[in-house]
Amino acid sequence: MPVLLAAWFGRSEATDVFFLFSVYFAFAGSLVSGGFQDSVLVPIVAGIRRSDPAGLQAVASSLLGHVLVAGSMLATVLGAVAISWAYLRVPGPLLVTAVALSVCFALHLVAVGVRSLLVALLNAHGRYFAHPLASGSGFGLALLLIAVGRHKLGVASVPLGLLAGEILAIAMLAPFTRFAVGLRLRPSLSRPEPVRRFLRLVLLDVAGATITRINPVIDQLVAATAGVVGGGTILRYSMEVGGIPTTLLQATVLPVLLSHLSTEAACESSRAFARTVRATLATTGVLLGLLAGALVLVRRGVLRAVFLHGQMDAEAVDSMAAVLPWAVVGSIPFGALLVLARAHVALQNTRIMLPLGVLNASLNVVFDLVLVRIAGLRGIAFATSLVHLVIAVVFWHAMRRRLASG
Repeated sequence: MPVLLAAWFGRSEATDVFFLFSVYFAFAGSLVSGGFQDSVLVPIVAGIRRSDPAGLQAVASSLLGHVLVAGSMLATVLGAVAISWAYLRVPGPLLVTAVALSVCFALHLVAVGVRSLLVALLNAHGRYFAHPLASGSGFGLALLLIAVGRHKLGVASVPLGLLAGEILAIAMLAPFTRFAVGLRLRPSLSRPEPVRRFLRLVLLDVAGATITRINPVIDQLVAATAGVVGGGTILRYSMEVGGIPTTLLQATVLPVLLSHLSTEAACESSRAFARTVRATLATTGVLLGLLAGALVLVRRGVLRAVFLHGQMDAEAVDSMAAVLPWAVVGSIPFGALLVLARAHVALQNTRIMLPLGVLNASLNVVFDLVLVRIAGLRGIAFATSLVHLVIAVVFWHAMRRRLASG
């Protein structure tokens, strides 16, 4: 996606508005989607399957009803805020684009919430194949629609294409949920005990995740002070490429890891739990280090070959090559952070997420403001890497204390 966006749209005021809105709605969307995918829902569903399999139907339907209502309300409020901001801050020629971005991203938020719920239910049943099939198909449709609509719609074609892709993914996941795990979902607002427990536990988890989601928004705002035309766009592309190693980790290892750790936690096997976490940290750390090192070594040639097409200029690509090492260095601590976060979720220790979310966001603001003055866009990227390291260390010590006391 970053490669195609760079070739199709380059860097401009319009792309800066697009990326600001994309991280804003991603931040807001974590209030909905963050509660389901790779969340405390997985260990709760695992427990229901053992103790009351027949009750899972009512629980799943209740969750669907709640995500539709909550997502729609949130999308309406956040879309209205984004449009109001656009009327006050966006120059006239870009106003229509900004409004279109707001509407499409708001609708996309609801679709992401529904898709995340379906993925969580399927992953909790060990049906890992469904998500990549559905999301891959949806992403293919999104790219097709963006390619077709980019000339008339500009960057507004991106959230519109993504919305269509999410709808296709949902249409594929729903039959999987019905026939692969036997759940026929009908939206309901009832609250059986597991749903009440989930809402209670997930509140702090989502709050912490939502707070950390503000980091890319802050990064974009601080990047605007660096004095680089399209600086927010350059930073975003660099962070996307620098996140490739951990993206691979999230797409392969982490969903399976959470299900496995949830089973071990339910069996109260603390030694097996700790052994699994340590082995995963060691293995993924080595793999992420190798991928990150290779990416840094070949970055200039790869970035020029991949990004220097269409509307993207050579100066912007060279700036990305300068920023990338400072972004990719954080992939190892970020990978550890992702593993340890799922360990705490499997232990249903969601209380830790809110204070760590506050710490994460606070450190990011401080590091951004200090390092942007020293190293410009590179400093913002390195600030994110430093935050990942600090949070991973805190997660590790908290997990050890939790296992020792449990």
